[in-house]
Amino acid sequence: MSDSSSLVRESPLLLPQNKEKTVYDGFITLQGADFRLRVLLPPNRQLKHAKLQCCWRLKQLLRGYQNIIKQRLQHSSDLCTFILELKTVLEVVVKKSPDSRTVPPPQYYTGLIAELESLGWDKVLFINTELSVLRLGAEDSSSRQHAITVRLGPKYPAEAPECSADLPLPLVVDWTPQSTLASVYSQFVALLESLEKFWAMMDEIDEKTWILEPEKPTRGDTMRRIVIGNNVSIKLEVDPRYPNMLPECCLLGAEHVVTPLRSRLNANMHLWNPECSVLQNVKEILEIEFPSPATHEKSSFSMECGICYSYRLESAIPDQVCNDPRCGQPFHQECLYEWLRGLPTSRQSFSMVFGECPYCSKPITVKMAVPKP
Repeated sequence: MSDSSSLVRESPLLLPQNKEKTVYDGFITLQGADFRLRVLLPPNRQLKHAKLQCCWRLKQLLRGYQNIIKQRLQHSSDLCTFILELKTVLEVVVKKSPDSRTVPPPQYYTGLIAELESLGWDKVLFINTELSVLRLGAEDSSSRQHAITVRLGPKYPAEAPECSADLPLPLVVDWTPQSTLASVYSQFVALLESLEKFWAMMDEIDEKTWILEPEKPTRGDTMRRIVIGNNVSIKLEVDPRYPNMLPECCLLGAEHVVTPLRSRLNANMHLWNPECSVLQNVKEILEIEFPSPATHEKSSFSMECGICYSYRLESAIPDQVCNDPRCGQPFHQECLYEWLRGLPTSRQSFSMVFGECPYCSKPITVKMAVPKP
């Protein structure tokens, strides 16, 4: 490594801070912004063992590039060369990060603070150190708790913030350069109230039936797979815009059980009453009572896959069932597909595989497993 005096001459951005010249402090200037940097060298001043201390903005930019920085330290001949290498890396990072920006002017912060004070600090659940990401809480008329995440871009308020929330409908915010966080919040609350009936329908299903999927429903989920009996269920897809209307229905299970249910569904569909809840309508159309948490244990309906001996395979549950009434063994689609595909006696036609049940040897079919993205 070259003498530290030459380091100062060659690298005017960093200056030694002690007599031993093992601590250098200074700035890297990029796109008009200064980034504070400190380099700590070991007593032998070997650059490959140096440690870097960065300001929070520089840390944010270099997140995910730590290995590249270590490589540059290992291969740079002196500190000046490393700083030039670091600046080159930063230029690439900034080009790849369109959202990265320099520190906003003071009026950005004063304006944002004024907006938050007008909105009410009690609604702020989270705000990051850069004051660019906010999380605001809201309560609907049924006391459900909700949150909206607001990301402020480099041109805020001239350009609209990016808003996201756990909702079954897209969150589209009307915005003008004169808009404020209060207008975003009021639009969010208005959308929450428009979804009141939908969430009431879904809450009733969640409270009065056993849900197989999703395992932990969120406010944005519109599908419920409900237990009807052992290895028999119905999948409902409820339209959040028209929650009182007939949802998409799909019966799942062994054919000898599903067939009579499907016949009732088709025969009684005209009896759907928009004045009643989804759950009440489905019960009356299928002429059944759903097992409820008050009367049944969920474990009695959570039969393991007959191949892998587990209930959940990642997010999937056993939904392929042997149609023989004396067997009725459930399998994961992926497990059954792989099992049948490995047997020389099985045959495939388009997306269907035909073979024998691993338990009772009766005929069983399964659709080709869809590859995961």
